[in-house]
Amino acid sequence: MTIMYHDGSRRLQDEFESRRIADRLEEKLTRTTFTDDDKAFIGGAVYFFVATADAQGRPDCSFKGGMPGFVRVTGPSELAFPDFDGNGMFKSLGNLTVNPNVGLLFIALHDKPKRLRVNGSATARRDDPLLAETVGAQLIVRVTARAIFPNCPRYIPTMQLVEPSVYAPRPGVDPVEPAWKGFGDFKDYVHPRQETAR
Repeated sequence: MTIMYHDGSRRLQDEFESRRIADRLEEKLTRTTFTDDDKAFIGGAVYFFVATADAQGRPDCSFKGGMPGFVRVTGPSELAFPDFDGNGMFKSLGNLTVNPNVGLLFIALHDKPKRLRVNGSATARRDDPLLAETVGAQLIVRVTARAIFPNCPRYIPTMQLVEPSVYAPRPGVDPVEPAWKGFGDFKDYVHPRQETAR
């Protein structure tokens, strides 16, 4: 066992004769603290993907988005991001309450393709001090990194960001409600929007 690999990884590495390169990649690229480049990349992100699992190990993957700076590195091995108003299912954050293990994937699709993975453990709090300064946040999630590592970007397509989502919270701008919350099947069931920093 290493911070990157377990018996399943090792079996396949041995079958495909890739253990030497796997060990070298872990040795040269994997870290437990964020570099200045990591901080800049994460701080400029407008989205990322987060993988969680419930207590039985059943996985869930979710897209998280916002304006640049909505995710921030808050310590040598810690980052934080807000939970914004959503569909009320709390799939990812519900998983965190029973299984704190998470995997985050940051991808840059324009200019110079880039990927960064962050694996660790997470907590979500309604009383986090960052709530007061994070527009639109109803919870703050903090992730303590166990492994931080870049990934080869070779399969990332070149794409262009046209504009941020109109739903991404911004200072001084009233939140935009998605159309589905007004659909007949759902409008009488939608939970109230939480009071958040503006």
